[in-house]
Amino acid sequence: MPRVSFTRNLQRHVACPPCTVDGWTVRECLDAAFDLYPLARGYVLDEHGVLRQHMAIFVDGEPVGDRRTLGDVVSEQAEIFVMQALSGG
Repeated sequence: MPRVSFTRNLQRHVACPPCTVDGWTVRECLDAAFDLYPLARGYVLDEHGVLRQHMAIFVDGEPVGDRRTLGDVVSEQAEIFVMQALSGG
């Protein structure tokens, strides 16, 4: 089963420890994690269900390709890491 992990910074604001979930896409896995930790949804996704601009998701160390629908396919052993994206100069 894929594993979803959130940064410690996110965990300071809402309880969202690492979890294993069912799912074949990033969206399905995140939705399953949000079923466990509903408050995390608002930090990660906007009101339209799209990944917020200041967030980044990596699957097995690679950034997701589809930030809008999160339809990237994941393996049964996938490691999905949700973090804040840094910007600035």
